[in-house]
Amino acid sequence: GRDKMASLRRSNCPLQLLIGKLREWQRLERRYIYKKKWASSQPRVPSTQLALQSMDMNYSLQFGDLWPSIRLALLCEQKYAALLNGFGDVEKVIQEFEERVQARDFVYEGQSQWPNWTSQTDSQPEAIQDFPAPGSSDLEPPEFSDDCTAQRSPPIPDMKQPLRISPNLKCFTFPRGDTTRFKPARPDGLRLLEYYLMDAASLLPVLTLDVQPGHAVLDLCAAPGGKSLALLQTECCRHLAINDISISRLNRLHKILHSYVPKNLRTEDRLRITSFDGRHWGEIERNTFDRVGILCDEC
Repeated sequence: GRDKMASLRRSNCPLQLLIGKLREWQRLERRYIYKKKWASSQPRVPSTQLALQSMDMNYSLQFGDLWPSIRLALLCEQKYAALLNGFGDVEKVIQEFEERVQARDFVYEGQSQWPNWTSQTDSQPEAIQDFPAPGSSDLEPPEFSDDCTAQRSPPIPDMKQPLRISPNLKCFTFPRGDTTRFKPARPDGLRLLEYYLMDAASLLPVLTLDVQPGHAVLDLCAAPGGKSLALLQTECCRHLAINDISISRLNRLHKILHSYVPKNLRTEDRLRITSFDGRHWGEIERNTFDRVGILCDEC
């Protein structure tokens, strides 16, 4: 009788092991069962989703029916544009863009869509005939006096009138819906890069600033330098003051200027680079500039 009991126990050992393993697997699965009382295991809403919910609540009230299309544009892939370097061989780059990659100058196309800008006798908009020619440096350097707070009131741009955009400013992008990226820019014979890649929307603040020939311009938040470079491409600034509080970002700005702007245009009388807190700029100098832009670039 004892031999039979021992044989039965030996035969039941594998079965007991399997039952034990099965119970362990069941307990392991129970750890992942969702229960409301287990607060630590509740799925958390991603921070990106919380940000979108907050934007929907705020901006839907501000933009109304326009917000869904704006939201879609913000969620789409970034669309790059190529800001042509007017200090190099512009015509060669324009021909390459128009014939090979089918890119278009969206600045000029935007001007041509405004009927009040088109002259009947010239292909260029009538309002920009007095701008300097591309590649010219006819603007006289400014004569700064010791009195940096000379009292003069710069004219305020009339936003109801068409902006007088310099024809030297050329920025190419691909057609709507095409998010193809441009190839990295190559240096030309002067060792200057042919174009600067930037977000196409980043050029809009520069256009809105409405810089005219002979203006002194202050860019308070300039680094890393895309918008400041666009201001220089207009060839309208008799003096451009570039400021950014971040030293590391200013270092990148210096590299961009050396890669795109000739040395003879990077003189102190034409270009000034500082690192001050823009909130206290009024304590340094007042009424010195015709245009002041807080053009935060890639913050």
